[in-house]
Amino acid sequence: MKDDYVHGYSKEESDRLVDQANTLADLLHKDMEYPAGSKVLEAGCGVGAQTLMLANNNPDAQITSIDISEESINQAKALLEKEKISNVKFQVADLFNLPFQDETFDHIFVCFVLEHLKDPIAALESLRRVIKKTGSITVIEGDHGSCYFYPETKKAIKTWECLIECQKRLNCNPMIGREIYPLLKNSGFNNIQVSPKIVYVDSSKPNLVEGFNKKTIIAMVEGVKDQAISLDMIDNESWEKGIKDLYRTTKTDGVFFYNFFKGIGIK
Repeated sequence: MKDDYVHGYSKEESDRLVDQANTLADLLHKDMEYPAGSKVLEAGCGVGAQTLMLANNNPDAQITSIDISEESINQAKALLEKEKISNVKFQVADLFNLPFQDETFDHIFVCFVLEHLKDPIAALESLRRVIKKTGSITVIEGDHGSCYFYPETKKAIKTWECLIECQKRLNCNPMIGREIYPLLKNSGFNNIQVSPKIVYVDSSKPNLVEGFNKKTIIAMVEGVKDQAISLDMIDNESWEKGIKDLYRTTKTDGVFFYNFFKGIGIK
């Protein structure tokens, strides 16, 4: 996954991931509580943004967080050390070739990872191997096809489509949220439950305007500017106008809608 991460590994992207996790903590993590003593694997922890939320919600769980990027693991370690979190062990590992014995973990947590993989079913099958019988997996993904906003202009839509196209050209899936149920089903999981996690933002929600519209969504789009222009998806003038139009959604009359999906399956 390391070479296929559409957003890159810049400091700006690390900051965006932390802002995103903080903004969406209640929406995505409020029911993420595991029994004391549970062995939990977080697959694809990145810079530790979601790890922090997971660890805070589960101080009595034993969490192992893995990522293929050693640089990201080091950033995650630093973040959790700064927050004085002590129940997480980090490890550089490939989720397609996990260095764990069968049925090692009680639960597995995967957040914003499958969208960046060429073969998400193979990844889920690999993770299923290391879950104990009757253990669970939780998968959270966004769906870039579920984005609606006002005011809506052609150039704003074009910049958003550039984000989608950049990811597709890496043979990854920016609309994977809607596929969580069949992916879990086809990977051998049972008792699957998928729920939408809706983010609706208008100016009456200033924290979401700042944390979601500006620091999460628009920042994510801005991160693919160089790729989009170099691949002749859009010219610079149209890009700048499109980004300016996206920022109109953060004004008094602006509205933004996006859908995440959260799926839970049992081995």
